Amino acid sequence: MTARAANALVALSLVALLAVVSLTAPRWSRWLRRPLPAAADGAERAREAAVPAEPEQPAKEPDRKISVKLFFPAVDRPGLVIEDRTVSFSSDLSQQIKAVVEELARGSQIGLLPSLPPGTRVLEVFVTARGVAYVDLSKEAAAVGRGSDDELITVYSVVNSLTSNFPSAVKRVQIVIEDRQVATLAGHADLTRPLAPDMTYLAAAALAPAASPSPSAAPPS
Repeated sequence: MTARAANALVALSLVALLAVVSLTAPRWSRWLRRPLPAAADGAERAREAAVPAEPEQPAKEPDRKISVKLFFPAVDRPGLVIEDRTVSFSSDLSQQIKAVVEELARGSQIGLLPSLPPGTRVLEVFVTARGVAYVDLSKEAAAVGRGSDDELITVYSVVNSLTSNFPSAVKRVQIVIEDRQVATLAGHADLTRPLAPDMTYLAAAALAPAASPSPSAAPPS
């Protein structure tokens, strides 16, 4: 074979190879553009890492309870009687005091008389650094009996309940009505100033009747 014939054969081979590559280039390009499995897995992991994880919800604290002493009017004698009650605990002092006054407004659970008139609502409570608790009651609180005793019993049921249950935080209590200071509820108890507790309004202990001497007992000699 002559050099010219060899060159011609090589040229034809190159032309044939170029033709094959040209015809199959689209199919090969699709395969070449596909990501390798490892790269695909890495991209998927990157996308998952980019999605922020949902924050964990804090565990709900159990409903804590505390025991308080509420002052209600006695049924069989004048004055206030202590009734034990369990209420929900609050770390907020004002909310805790409000819960105690709301329990007073709900009335006794053991048959004692109501200390606040029906429909009384606790609108707001706050405590100063000097230990004065301001208790804002709805206008229904003013619908107490006409007598001075009824009014004083209502006032000191609130004052004694708060100062007894929160002795270190509440020293005196100021009662206001509908966010306004009032002179009295019904013309007797002075509400122009904060009131200190007064345990003289506690009902006297009921005296048991004296036992009668037995008829068979011999008279003293």
